[in-house]
Amino acid sequence: MSDIFSFRGAPGTGWSQPSPILEESEVRKSIPNGASRKALPGWPRASEPEIVRHYTWLSNRNFGIDTGFYPLGSCTMKHNPRLNEKIVQLPGIDRIHPLQPESHLQGLLSIFFEMQEMLAECSGMDSVTLQPVAGAQGEFTAIRCIQEYHRSNGEGHRDKVIVPDSAHGTNPASASMCGYEIVEIPSAEGGRLDLGALSAAVGDDTAAMMITNPSTLGLFEVEITEAARIVHEAGGQMYYDGANFNAIIGKTDPGRMGFDAVHYNLHKTFSQPHGGGGPGSGPIGVREHLSRFLPTPVAARKSKGAEDPEGVGDGFWYFWEDVGESSIGKVQQWHGNAGAVVRAWAFYRRYGRELEMMSEHAVLNSNYLRHIIMNPDKETAEGIHCMPAEGADTDLVMHEFTLSMAPLKELNGVTGKDVAKRLLDYGYMSPTVYFPQIVPECLMIEPTETESKEVLDQFASDLHSVLSEDPETVTSAPHTTPVKRVDEVWAARNLVLRHPGDSFPGR
Repeated sequence: MSDIFSFRGAPGTGWSQPSPILEESEVRKSIPNGASRKALPGWPRASEPEIVRHYTWLSNRNFGIDTGFYPLGSCTMKHNPRLNEKIVQLPGIDRIHPLQPESHLQGLLSIFFEMQEMLAECSGMDSVTLQPVAGAQGEFTAIRCIQEYHRSNGEGHRDKVIVPDSAHGTNPASASMCGYEIVEIPSAEGGRLDLGALSAAVGDDTAAMMITNPSTLGLFEVEITEAARIVHEAGGQMYYDGANFNAIIGKTDPGRMGFDAVHYNLHKTFSQPHGGGGPGSGPIGVREHLSRFLPTPVAARKSKGAEDPEGVGDGFWYFWEDVGESSIGKVQQWHGNAGAVVRAWAFYRRYGRELEMMSEHAVLNSNYLRHIIMNPDKETAEGIHCMPAEGADTDLVMHEFTLSMAPLKELNGVTGKDVAKRLLDYGYMSPTVYFPQIVPECLMIEPTETESKEVLDQFASDLHSVLSEDPETVTSAPHTTPVKRVDEVWAARNLVLRHPGDSFPGR
């Protein structure tokens, strides 16, 4: 079916619609002048079964966590329990509007409030907002709070944000959006933070340091409290990128490490379907001195009095509370991605203190997979090298790890991208490639806690097979996917940001 739009059936719109309540002439009267089309759009016309077949066909061309192993490093592509989907589709949750009176929203507001409290508890923060709808937006929001904090103290001259060279690319991007100059510091031998480089970088112009712990190398920064001391003594603030939060819940928290602000990826740590641009949720938590700058409003509650309307029966009345005049304002048109918040809340309510086991299994799976990749039963892994590099003080990693294909490239010309493309033929989503950039020919692998030993064993075996294959087979991969290799340079230079609707046949 090379052209899904080439077949034709009975004319229709792809949906069995009831007769319209209003006549077309009446509908047109209600549309402002200039807002209606002069001609029909160039969409294909297909019957309902045809349109169902079309989207089913498309879904069979996609890869997702429900299709196979998805070891995309730093993205935490874990299984999403179906129970969460049932909860988020309950009528009292999915059939409400944020402009309804608070008396109509008591159930959802209580979920928002409890999620704020839970996130504050597990991160060691004092206040939380659920408003940001992406991790990067959470970063931006937190840095804006820090920026206003400095300005309120008469220190608006602080214009530099420090990031390590292993940081997520969104960290410097978010700080730059706030007008900050980025100061990058190199990693020490072995991949961890270089405290000497940090000490040399801080000064009275330091606004903040942004860092992930564990890092993108899968290493825990064991000297993070000392790093926090260095930044705080210079007058700066510590920002925690929560992308790797899945590795530490129940073991430690950013508050104990000395951080002042943190963002959480609900769509990673707390099991929310994501990928392909969303949906996401990137709440932030802050310590008390930053709380008055949070986006407004936040969910709040008070004990029900005789004058209050009926609540949800738990003795509290839930409402939206204005943060105050120091707030940075809104960063989202409503109050956050409600669907993501409810799914994450359902995940948290189901597992509670067992979330610590989630982190334990994520770290166990990562170390197990790394070990069997680097120690195969037979000599098939020639050319593979694993970071941290020689000189690191531990053989243990956290929830993810990096592999370098540089020796393989030198041996036979096979690159990290070639290996990733070939893994698609074996039925896997490829690991993250070429990130972090400090690892040459990098593959970053995160198995998450939801994969079985059998899956990890098979993946390691298949990776060993790829490494032993004829280079021509690997460099020309993938061979079995609907779309083969694309011209990435052309695609980057010639962005197509909308569908060419006028090109549909039958216009």
